[in-house]
Amino acid sequence: MFRPCLVVPYYRHERAIGALIARLKPHGVACWIVDDGSGGAASSVVQALAEREASWLQLLSLPINSGKGAAVHAGCRAAYAAGFSHALQIDADGQHDTGDVPKLLALAAAQPQAVVTGVPLYDTSVPKVRLYGRRITHALVWLHTLSFEIVDSMCGMRVYPLSSALALWAREPVAQRMDFDTDILVRLYWSGLRVVSVPTRVTYPTDGVSHFHYLRDNLRMARLHLRLFGGMLRRAPRWLWRRLRGGRADGAMA
Repeated sequence: MFRPCLVVPYYRHERAIGALIARLKPHGVACWIVDDGSGGAASSVVQALAEREASWLQLLSLPINSGKGAAVHAGCRAAYAAGFSHALQIDADGQHDTGDVPKLLALAAAQPQAVVTGVPLYDTSVPKVRLYGRRITHALVWLHTLSFEIVDSMCGMRVYPLSSALALWAREPVAQRMDFDTDILVRLYWSGLRVVSVPTRVTYPTDGVSHFHYLRDNLRMARLHLRLFGGMLRRAPRWLWRRLRGGRADGAMA
């Protein structure tokens, strides 16, 4: 049975979260906000939201800041325990087009074993340094997967089949901070899941808050790519053997 929900990892985006929740509400989908140890006024904002929208919105609060991956994991566990089959993760910064939520969910319903992920269509607000960095990551992900199936591994709007995602988390460590989105998508692909890509508009608000630290998080991404490259080298012989025998030419590299 296809039963989707929303999971919003949240860390000190108190200026954006109210408008995001207002845009999500008309879709009629249950939602978990996971407050990743924001504290202070930022936590008070989402507590008030959860009280006001208690009919469809739940709040999980992590005691300390543990990273986006930890927040998404907590939200997915809670959703799965409540009987939901899929979770649409959307970032709390308000960059993503919530009008595309029905489109992503419809594709997930049609292909319930796939990960459905957005592919950003940027306007002129995107910082050029972020755009070029993403292009480098895209090329490296194609190398890690020996495939072009993952068009964009960094989009913060995607639908996870919960049973597959939680099984991956139980089986192996997944990155928890800015490297989370790429790491989990590559590993789910390696485990055999299809990745379905959907163009979606992304805007960088002029007054938006970014928690991306250029030196620290770029170093974190570099370490991730080294780990994923090593994982690809270990898996590649089995994958190439299956391909020579006429098997699937991508995915299922575990």
